[in-house]
Amino acid sequence: MLRTYFSEIFRLFFPERCPACGRSLPKGVRWLCPHCRWDMPLTGYAAEHDNPVARKFWGLVPVQEAASMFFFTRHGRYRAMIHGFKYHGQWKTCLRLGAMFGAELSESGLYDTVDLIVPVPLHYRRLFRRGYNQAEYLARGIAGALGRKTDCRSLVRKSYNRSQTAMRNRKDRWENVADIFSVRRPQRLAGRHILLVDDVLTTGSTLTACAETILKAAPSCRISIATLAVSATELFGGKGQGGL
Repeated sequence: MLRTYFSEIFRLFFPERCPACGRSLPKGVRWLCPHCRWDMPLTGYAAEHDNPVARKFWGLVPVQEAASMFFFTRHGRYRAMIHGFKYHGQWKTCLRLGAMFGAELSESGLYDTVDLIVPVPLHYRRLFRRGYNQAEYLARGIAGALGRKTDCRSLVRKSYNRSQTAMRNRKDRWENVADIFSVRRPQRLAGRHILLVDDVLTTGSTLTACAETILKAAPSCRISIATLAVSATELFGGKGQGGL
């Protein structure tokens, strides 16, 4: 009872805020405000085998399934949420969104054969500076919903490259991730259906590099891809999905 009292006092002076719009959360709401949760521009691609996210990888790398949970644009409200869990320690948001996305993937039935969930790794220097890998927390949330295990050790980033976020040029992004990943335990991945997980999909260069590395080390495995968000500009050229 005393703990509840002090918790209420703390919330009075330091109210929790919605990671998307920044407004104070109503009592009983723990992470996204009802308005932002209701307005989230969901793609619905988890239930579609042939969708625009999957098509981004056609001709690049063999992918069994691919989906993103919601659209985002550079100036949309959900950009703040992405930056929050990417750079400002809001990993719990990523975990909760991962669970939400995992439930959607599970309901679709297209991801039922997934054996193992592998997040895109950070280089140890960036991991040390940031304190966590947001893709790992996203993978944990998805894994809990799918009832699968995560593997955060087999795929490693062996080179410290520039952040993809700061790059606007497509060619630079692809060159920046060339030969920077390696597989430490290929026998753990061999013959399995791997779900590669990352936070944001733009050009697809990072995920393609990861998938190529895994398939080279363990050719018998299958790859699917799941990202929390996808750039609407990359998919549609800025048409038809504005204001996200």
